[in-house]
Amino acid sequence: MFMDFEDRLEQMRSKVGQLAGDLATEEATKNALVMPFIKDILGYDVFNPLEVIPEFTADQGIKKGEKVDYAVKQHGSIQILIECKRAGDELGFKHASQLYRYFSVTEARIAILTNGIRYQFFTDLDAANRMDKNPFMEVDFTNFNWRLSDEIRKLSKNDFDLGDVITAAGELKYTNRIKKLIAEEFSQPSEEFVVLFAGKVYDGRLTQKAKEEFRDIVQRATAQFLNDNLNERLKGAVRDDYTQRSSALNRQEETEQEEGQGPQIETTAEELQGFYIVRAILSDQVDINRITERDTLSYFGVLLDDNNRKPICRLHFNRSQKYIGLFDKDKKETRYPIRSPTDIFQYKGQLREAIGYYDVPDTDEDPESEMVGS
Repeated sequence: MFMDFEDRLEQMRSKVGQLAGDLATEEATKNALVMPFIKDILGYDVFNPLEVIPEFTADQGIKKGEKVDYAVKQHGSIQILIECKRAGDELGFKHASQLYRYFSVTEARIAILTNGIRYQFFTDLDAANRMDKNPFMEVDFTNFNWRLSDEIRKLSKNDFDLGDVITAAGELKYTNRIKKLIAEEFSQPSEEFVVLFAGKVYDGRLTQKAKEEFRDIVQRATAQFLNDNLNERLKGAVRDDYTQRSSALNRQEETEQEEGQGPQIETTAEELQGFYIVRAILSDQVDINRITERDTLSYFGVLLDDNNRKPICRLHFNRSQKYIGLFDKDKKETRYPIRSPTDIFQYKGQLREAIGYYDVPDTDEDPESEMVGS
C-alpha cells in the first residue's frame, strides 16, 4: 500500500519507540533502524550497491582499515555519507572522526551521524570540502519536530537537489543560531541587550546599578511580551476554527430538525472552544490535523490520530463544575476543576507530555478498561 512521506515518518517514529530500548549493538541498530531510514524515508535501495554502499572505503588520505557505514549515491556520484552508532550512544563531532576524514576526499556534501534515534546532518558551510563541526539540522524521532519534515524530504532520492539542500542548510544553521541567541537573551539578558532597551526608555544615566535594575525589568517585559503575543495568536486561531466548526454544526442541526431527527449527543460551544485550545497548545509539537475529537454522552474526548488508545485529554463540561481530565503514561485519568475553557492553558505541560506517551506501538488491550474515571 502506498504511503505518503508523512505517513512513513510516523511509521519510523513508531518503530523507534518500539525497538530502541532493545538494540544492544551497533549492528542491531543499523539493521532495525538505520537501514529502514535509508530505505523508507530517504527512498534508496539499501540492497543495490549502485545506490547504497555499505562499509564504504576510500583509499586516498584515509587511515587504513577505517570505513564509513554507508555511502549513498545519486546519479553515479556519492552524495551522502552515513556513520552509525549504537542506539542510545552519544552523538557529537568527536564521534564523527571517520565522517570528517572521508568528507574531504569524496564528492559527498552531506554527512549524517546517527544512533538510529537521533540524526545529525552536516555539510561544509564554514569551509569548502571540510565538514562543519556543528550540524545544520538535528532530528530526534522520540521528540519529532514535524516542521523539519520538508527539510528531510529534500534529502530523499526523488527530491534530492544538492543546491536546494545546501541553501536550506545555510538557512537552518543561522536560523537555529539566532533562535538560540534570542532564547539566551530572553532568559538571561546580556548588558548589550539591556542597554539597547533601557537607553530608549530611561532618561537618566545608565550606571551599573541602573543596568542591573533594568536587567530584571527587561527580562520580565520580554517574558510578558512573548506570553501575551502567544495567547493572542492562539485565541485568534481558536476563534477562526471555532467559527467554522460552529457554522457546520448549525447546518447539521438544521438538517436534522428538518428530517425530524434529534441528535443524541450535543457538542457545545465550550467543548469546541476547549478542543481548539488544546490543538493550539500542541500545534508546535504535532500536526494539528492529527488531534481529533470524539464526543460522547458523558464527556468530550480529545485523541491523537483519532485513536481511542491515544487519549490526550477529556473535557467534562456537561455539568455545573467543569473538569479537564488528563492522562498519565498508564492512561489513568485525573480530573482537574476549571472555570472556563481558557483555564486549559494552565495545563500546557501535561498536555505536551501526553503526546510523548504514544511514541510506543498500540497494544491490543481495550483502553477503556485501563482508564480510571471513565
